[in-house]
Amino acid sequence: MSSYYGRPVLKEPVWKVPDVPAYLYLGGMAGASSSMALLAGLTGRQRLARTGRLAAAVGATASVGALVHDLGRPMRFLNMLRVVKLTSPLSVGSWILAPFSGLAGAAAASDVTGLLPVPGRAAGVVAGVLAPAMTTYTAVLLADTAVPGWHEAYRELPFVFAGSAVASAGAVGMVSAPAESAPARRMAVSGSVLELAASRRMEGRLGLAAEAYRTGRAGMVLRAARAATAVGAGLALLAGRSRAAGIAAGACLTLGSIATRYGVFEAGRETARDPRYVVDPQRERLRERESAGRGEVH
Repeated sequence: MSSYYGRPVLKEPVWKVPDVPAYLYLGGMAGASSSMALLAGLTGRQRLARTGRLAAAVGATASVGALVHDLGRPMRFLNMLRVVKLTSPLSVGSWILAPFSGLAGAAAASDVTGLLPVPGRAAGVVAGVLAPAMTTYTAVLLADTAVPGWHEAYRELPFVFAGSAVASAGAVGMVSAPAESAPARRMAVSGSVLELAASRRMEGRLGLAAEAYRTGRAGMVLRAARAATAVGAGLALLAGRSRAAGIAAGACLTLGSIATRYGVFEAGRETARDPRYVVDPQRERLRERESAGRGEVH
């Protein structure tokens, strides 16, 4: 099919690469790392807890930096904090990212310096409570757009991002705290399974838009992401007996998580460029309504 003058029906997102894919990955990794830090601290694994706090602080700060760089000016990010609008995923997301970044940074600074330990621990607890929202709100932001490849995936995309985030945080824990890495290994394996299962279900339900996830640059990147995630999960099972396996697992899972975010981002942009992904599903829904209407008349 063709559109008027061969132009796209939707305006392609103007978000830049690598800024936005980096923002998606770093925010998810930071959120899951904060959860890891909270649980590790409660179970007496102080080295793993410190690793999680540092990863959460660095990841959240870098995520904000990537977002601000994409926006062009810091004031554009600050302007999003002027109001709280619960019906806007962008507004809610901004109010998740901003306090989480500050709390994660305060918790990490207190841990490293030893200063203000009680407020530092409190900041870490609150950041850990916000962490699940931090790992998934970017999926909601994408799904709330009109881009078919993201909007039609609204049911599964938060699970894909959550699984990817948990796997990437597990990767950090395995590499940085090998002596206390058992919970991190479990995170890596369970996150990988969730990501792969949710991705499979998402592509099976998307219909025409699934084509963008399987072909072209996005398809190639996502196939590499699935392979790296599967290999990383397998190596994570061996990481308890081999330091080299833990490092290799961490590298594969990190690569897989980054590639997943970029692949999803690129697939969505492809469905915005090609009017077929917009018009064909609309025509199909119209035919279904017309058929249903004729059935009711008879």
